[in-house]
Amino acid sequence: SKSSPPLVLDIDDFKGDFSFDALFGNLVNELLPSYSTDESDASDGHGANDSIPNGHLRSSSDTGKLSQGLLSPLFPEVDALLSLFKNSCTQLIDLRKQIDDKLNNLKKEVSAQDSKHRKTLSELEKGVEGLFDSFARLDSRISSVGQTAAKIGDHLQSADAQRETASQTIDLIKYLMEFNSSPGDLMELSALFSDDSRVAEAASIAQKLRSFAEEDIGSSTVMNATASRGLEVAVNNLQEYCNELENRLLSRFDAASQKRELSAMAECAKILSKFNRGTSAMQHYVGLRPMFDLEVVNEDAKLVLGEPGSPLSPSNVARGLSSFYKDITDTVRKEAATITAVFPSPNDVMSILVQRVLVDRVPKLLDKLLVKPSLINPPPMEDGGLILYLRLLAVAYEKTQDLARDLRGVGCGDLDVEGLTESLFLPHKDIYIEYEQASLKQLYKSKMDELQAENHLPSESTGTIGRSKGASIQLSQHQISVTVVTEFVRWNEEAISRSSLFSSQ
Repeated sequence: SKSSPPLVLDIDDFKGDFSFDALFGNLVNELLPSYSTDESDASDGHGANDSIPNGHLRSSSDTGKLSQGLLSPLFPEVDALLSLFKNSCTQLIDLRKQIDDKLNNLKKEVSAQDSKHRKTLSELEKGVEGLFDSFARLDSRISSVGQTAAKIGDHLQSADAQRETASQTIDLIKYLMEFNSSPGDLMELSALFSDDSRVAEAASIAQKLRSFAEEDIGSSTVMNATASRGLEVAVNNLQEYCNELENRLLSRFDAASQKRELSAMAECAKILSKFNRGTSAMQHYVGLRPMFDLEVVNEDAKLVLGEPGSPLSPSNVARGLSSFYKDITDTVRKEAATITAVFPSPNDVMSILVQRVLVDRVPKLLDKLLVKPSLINPPPMEDGGLILYLRLLAVAYEKTQDLARDLRGVGCGDLDVEGLTESLFLPHKDIYIEYEQASLKQLYKSKMDELQAENHLPSESTGTIGRSKGASIQLSQHQISVTVVTEFVRWNEEAISRSSLFSSQ
């Protein structure tokens, strides 16, 4: 082989996608030009090549040379390759040293930069701590300023409230002076008291003035009797104005009620609540309910008692009372919806409504139904006797208790509906035992009179036939006594049942 310049290795040769096979090929290509050719031939197949024991491939010409006695060396490029490899190793060692030097320099630079950054971070941390301290001082200052501002705001609010109170007091004194004029003279009042659009404000001011004047009169003494007489004029004028205003509002309330304008009714009810807590408006509304009309009350009597003069039956009365009380409950339930939508205090109105039902409409019917018979001259058994009154009393009591529970479920405020219902029957329960005993005596006497009348029937017959009939009657008397005793027991059981009913409360 001919000599060639020494191969120079560079660091760039090892960058990127490094391949040792490619590097080795570049090293030996100058000395072994057949290296790449052999490699390609080996990849194509054996062809005309033969193999030798050490695995190297030779052409047919080389085989001929071998057969001629090996005239030349087997691998003459060995020396050149050894020299090349030694030179390459030397260069590689130098490159490694250069790389190590660069790595050391980079480490030193990194260490220096790291130290510099650590120092910078330390300074930044100190700066941040300083900022936090500044923020803390600023927050404390802001908090202090805020507290001061809040105190100032409270003082301003208090001062504004005092100013508003003083202004209202001045206005009240001015209005009080207007009402303190001549008795009955309401013509010179401010426009506030005649403006329909400011009725609520006028009502509130009038109530305040009246309360103030009444309290002043109540606490006055002989020393300021003159001042009290002056305030009495104001109180009388205020009372007259409040009555006139209340009547005007009630008229407006009635007009809205007839048109079913709930919003207008609610507005009037809200203003009327300033007069005696709205009691007059509540009572006025309840008193005008159709359920308390005289025609309705008369229909109640027909429903339960039937036509005048017709005999009473406990079963018919029970059905009539059930229907009557159901109608009351349904009506009260409908009124409750309106009352809730109109009045500021619906529970108070419901209490008045239910109370009116239990002290007006229900007692009017019970008074007609439960007429106490005379114990001295009790009604005869042909007309029902005392037992009819007791049975009607038990039916009415039980059904009325059911009504009380239903009304409690609908709503009646704080009204003691159970106690009020119980009071309806106190006049009957106070002497109930006497009537029960008298009724049992009347039943026993009636039955005994009936038996004695039957025993006197044989006296009209004579002879043998009479005797045989007498014997048969004695036998039948023995047989009928069981039925009579059973009836006596049933009367006592019924009496005990009524006693338990009336004593359960």
